[in-house]
Amino acid sequence: MKHKIFIFYFFALFSHHLLSGQAYSFTSQENGQQIEHRVLMDEEYFVETQFTSNPNQFIKTLGGFYKKGGNELLVALEFNSNFSKDSLKNIVINNHDQWQKISKSTLPLQGKWLMAGRVKGDQEQRRDISRARKTMKILVDGYFQWIAFNTASFSFHGTGGGSYSAADGTYTESIDYFSRDNNKVGISLGFEYAKKGMDWHHKGFSSKGDPLHEIWTYRTP
Repeated sequence: MKHKIFIFYFFALFSHHLLSGQAYSFTSQENGQQIEHRVLMDEEYFVETQFTSNPNQFIKTLGGFYKKGGNELLVALEFNSNFSKDSLKNIVINNHDQWQKISKSTLPLQGKWLMAGRVKGDQEQRRDISRARKTMKILVDGYFQWIAFNTASFSFHGTGGGSYSAADGTYTESIDYFSRDNNKVGISLGFEYAKKGMDWHHKGFSSKGDPLHEIWTYRTP
């Protein structure tokens, strides 16, 4: 009887975590190299990224909307940086017993956001967020990741992520992995932010030092 109660408690706890949004980490070994797997997920979306820290190297990332099937997550991928090699568009996740929870406090801006445009001078230049070519940023419990991808061609155009803080109009990202330039790992970038309805205005300088004023819109299914 105690065994059954424990199993029920485990599944209930796991389900609660899925519904509340969580960040996780686990490691694997490949060719003598320790690989970190970072998982960011909310109540409907799953992202996993693999990278190393010694040396700093991005390996791959994939993600999409998921459904629960018993003790498994059934993920319909929207992006897969390794698609040209493995052709995966759907995956089944059943190794969550290996995951270590790394969630920090829930912060402002938590959720999924789509790049919706930029501000040039005093003018907003909006883009169509329903098109297949997307740039999305997901923020979960103190961790962030942006991903540029195309849902029609399944082409992958880049990603980066790490930890973040947001308070009193200041948003700061600390980079743990960056597919376009491993040398950017370790730097922190500070921005001004403001919520305007469903929009997040993001103003500062890019990792290249270029000024930017981006508009991100909260993503709804």
